[in-house]
Amino acid sequence: MSSLTGARPEFGKVVVFGVGLIGGSFALGLKAAEQVDEVVGFGRSLATLTQALDLGIIDRVGANAGQEVADADLVLIATPVGQMAEIMARIAPYLGPETVVTDGGSTKSDVVAVARSAFAERIAQFVPAHPIAGAENSGAGAARADLYRDKKVVLTPLPENTVLNVARVRSAWEWCGALIHELDAQQHDRIFAAVSHLPHLLSFALVNDLALRDNHDLLFSYAASGFRDFTRIAASHPEMWRDICLANRVALLDELDRYRAQLDEMRDALQRGDGDALECTFALARNARRNWGEGQLR
Repeated sequence: MSSLTGARPEFGKVVVFGVGLIGGSFALGLKAAEQVDEVVGFGRSLATLTQALDLGIIDRVGANAGQEVADADLVLIATPVGQMAEIMARIAPYLGPETVVTDGGSTKSDVVAVARSAFAERIAQFVPAHPIAGAENSGAGAARADLYRDKKVVLTPLPENTVLNVARVRSAWEWCGALIHELDAQQHDRIFAAVSHLPHLLSFALVNDLALRDNHDLLFSYAASGFRDFTRIAASHPEMWRDICLANRVALLDELDRYRAQLDEMRDALQRGDGDALECTFALARNARRNWGEGQLR
């Protein structure tokens, strides 16, 4: 496929494992930019792969992973992180010398560890990444070409990565419209334990608590915009978030302990009837949230 300018696409063949929201949107983004000749998809469900084919997300359903990655320019592993080790082990012996592999996992230290085990002397061909652009809906039907536009994608390059391999992964995400940032894997996991993994855990916990009550129908019938906004992410993929929480459990446990301490302070203030303490907490939080919100609009 040639672009409208007549230039060849940057990527001839891209192989995507997991053609749902993350992987499917990546494929659609590259296609919208006319920067890929062919997208080959793999997944656990034939129904999902068929849907991805029908929606134009992929051009072919892959049959033999080793054969497909041998001549691929780029491979994206966009499955839940718990499935990545098996996929990496399956494709590692067959990687072409110029093939670059990346991922879309929300945790990085664990992914890097399994990648080192699977790819061994070929680890330079794996460039870890994390697109910060998820949504509560999942599956091929949720994929869209503009999902990554003006959204952050964090790369956590390895010491073994060549400048060229990092540049190729960076370029792929940039063609999807993303804004690229770099962190090391440990720093990444500590940050996202606080600002992503903990909020999901809290949202799941609140909805689960209410759902288990005898009067849950009555409670949900009165829930309004505040509840909707706070719990939107509880509609996210359970398997994916199970894997994320377990993979980043050390950092997440630390953040959970910090949050429990904050709740204990607020509980004590309530028990004492200490309105000044509550108002101080609320005011600090409001200012921080407003400053963050204004920054997001710039």
